[in-house]
Amino acid sequence: MFAYFGVGQPVWTERQFEQLAKEGYQRNPIVYACLRRISRGVASIPVNLYDQDAEIERHPLLDLIRRPNPEMTQADFIEAVVVPYVLGGNAYVERVGITQVRELYPLRADRMKVITGTRGWPSAFEYEVAGQRRQFPVRSGPLDCDVLQLKQFNPLDDYYGQGSIEAAAYAVDIHNETSQWAKGLVQNAARPSGAFVHTPQDKEGAQSLGEAQFRRLKEELAASVQGGNNAGKPLLLEGGLNWTAMGLTPMEMDFINTRREVAREIALSFGVPPMVLGIPGDNTYANYREANAAFFRETVIPLATLVYARLSQWLAPRMGSETMELRPDLDEIPALAEERREVWNKVSSGSDILTVDERREALGYAPTGNADGKVILGVTQRPMPGAEGDTDPPDDPDR
Repeated sequence: MFAYFGVGQPVWTERQFEQLAKEGYQRNPIVYACLRRISRGVASIPVNLYDQDAEIERHPLLDLIRRPNPEMTQADFIEAVVVPYVLGGNAYVERVGITQVRELYPLRADRMKVITGTRGWPSAFEYEVAGQRRQFPVRSGPLDCDVLQLKQFNPLDDYYGQGSIEAAAYAVDIHNETSQWAKGLVQNAARPSGAFVHTPQDKEGAQSLGEAQFRRLKEELAASVQGGNNAGKPLLLEGGLNWTAMGLTPMEMDFINTRREVAREIALSFGVPPMVLGIPGDNTYANYREANAAFFRETVIPLATLVYARLSQWLAPRMGSETMELRPDLDEIPALAEERREVWNKVSSGSDILTVDERREALGYAPTGNADGKVILGVTQRPMPGAEGDTDPPDDPDR
C-alpha cells in the first residue's frame, strides 16, 4: 500500500543534513577532527585492481579512479565521498560517459532525493541545484543508473542511511554548548562576578518583593543570565543595592570534565580512538602507535574496502569485466608496518615447519603453483628427502 500510493513521489529525509553539517563538521572540533582523520586515512591508501586473483597493473578503471575528473585527484574524490557518507550516512557519485565511463563526480547529499517506484524500491534519483532539477532513472537494477548511492545501514529508513553524527547528536550539542559557555566566562572575567541585591523593607522592617518586581526579576534572569552567551554576567536590580561576590560552584567547575566525556563519546561514535585525537583519560591502548594501528584496522580499512567494493560493483560492468575489483593495498599503510614486521618474524621463525606455499599464504602472496612450494626450507635451506634435486634415496639409513 505504501509503495502504491507513493509511486513517483520524492521521499524526504526526516534529518536535516545541512544542519548536521553545520553543527558537527563546521562548528565542532571533535567531529571535524574525526572526519578529517577518517577521510584522509581512506584517501591515503593506494588501490590495486584485480580480476579474481590476478592483479591488473594497467587498466582504464585504474586511470579513472586515480583521476576521476579534471578538477580532482583520487584523494580529493575519495575524501568528498567519505565525509558525507560517515557524517550523514549517504554519499552519491555520478558517472559520465555513454559507452564507457569517462569521469566521476561526487554529488552533495543534501541536494539529492530518492524517487520511489511501484515496488517500493528507488526508481530514480532527483538532484536539485539553483532551482533546477535533474532525474537519474534507475533502469534494470540499482547498479544500472548513472548515480551510485552509498548508504550506511538504517533500521528505520528504506531509502536513506544513518550517519554517525546522529548517534552522537546529544554529545555534539553538549560539547558545542559547553564551548559557548566557556566563551561567555572568558568574556565576563572568566567567572561569575556577582550580583546587585535589592533588600527593601516595609514599615515593620520585614523584607518584601512586589508582584511586578518578582515578574521583572524572572524575566531579567531568563533574558540576561541564562545561556552560554550570558555566562558570568552580573545581575543588576533596582533600589538599594548591595554587592555580593560569587564564585564558581563545584557543578559549574565540572564542565571541563563534561567536555572531555562528551568528546570521548563523539570520537567513539565515529570509530576513532580518543587517544588519537589527544583526548586525555583514555587508557585503552598502551601508546599512540597501538591506538593509531587499531584506528586503521577497525575503521579506515573496512571503510576503504566497502567504498572501493561498491565502486567496483558499479563501474566494472561498464569497463569490460564484471569480475574486476578494486582493493586497497594494505601493505602500503605505514600505521600497520609494525604488525607486518611481526608477521614476517613469525613466519621466519617457523621456517622449519612451514612449506614455501604456507609461508607465502601467511604473508598474503599466491602459492607458487609448482613442486617447490611443497618443500620445507629450514635453516640449512636443504630440501626434504625425496624432493626434487635430492640425490639421496629416501630409505638411506644414514639419513
